[in-house]
Amino acid sequence: MKESEHSKLSTLRIGVLLPEVLGTYGDGGNAVVLAKRAELRGIKAEVVQVGVTEKIPETLDIYTLGGGEDVAQTIASRRLRTDRGLYQAVQKRVPVLAICAAFQVLGEWYTDSQGNQTEGAGLLNVVTLPQGARAIGELVTTAAGLPLEPQLTESLTGFENHGGATLLGAEARPLGFVQAGVGNGRPGVAPELEAGISSEAGVHDDREISTEIPSGYRAEEDGKPFEGAVQGSIIATYMHGPCLARNPQLADLLLARALGITVPELPEMEEIPGVARLREERLAAAKRVD
Repeated sequence: MKESEHSKLSTLRIGVLLPEVLGTYGDGGNAVVLAKRAELRGIKAEVVQVGVTEKIPETLDIYTLGGGEDVAQTIASRRLRTDRGLYQAVQKRVPVLAICAAFQVLGEWYTDSQGNQTEGAGLLNVVTLPQGARAIGELVTTAAGLPLEPQLTESLTGFENHGGATLLGAEARPLGFVQAGVGNGRPGVAPELEAGISSEAGVHDDREISTEIPSGYRAEEDGKPFEGAVQGSIIATYMHGPCLARNPQLADLLLARALGITVPELPEMEEIPGVARLREERLAAAKRVD
């Protein structure tokens, strides 16, 4: 599709779902990045905030969801199970970006920090159990050898802060393999504090945490730990930052999917000053996995 054809499109509508409960870590910035990268290409874009009490429209062009704490997750999970708007959009393969708590909430079920198991939205074939401590620090992954490798040729970078270990079922594939940080983690296995994880991670109390991986789920492949998940039109990750501010290739992939074109077909744009330097600094700050 040529640039002139893009200019004739109606406004690209980018949703931020449930920002009151899934907006703790500034992940709403992902929608701002998408809108800006669209506008720099001559594509009109609008960020649409969809609150907890509002009906979720199935007519948006991209959906974004962010991080939140235990109580907020419970509210979000209940909301997404009862309102079928996002489900209908996913059935139509509308692109979705889910960050951290939203990654867990979109799964089949997750276990909170108190050991309570909560039913998720069931849009991702993943489950989440407690780790032995919070993973806090820089996270770097590669998509090499994975379905999105052709579009994501650069390492992905973000900041992780989570206490859950998310395991992938057969229908989900990882977004990346971990190069630095923890990523999806393993149940009952405390992240190594000396491996780039903050000393503030805070090991769980004396409550026994199982290290068992449920049948049919996995945390790694050929010894390479997973990060995130890709299933249908959903891309999920533990990367804050905001994620898309650090990873323009991922932002452009979501834009291209929303427009029904390939990434090379996106109109050219002038690169945003500072993005390359931000990536360089954050990649250098990460401690690599051996």
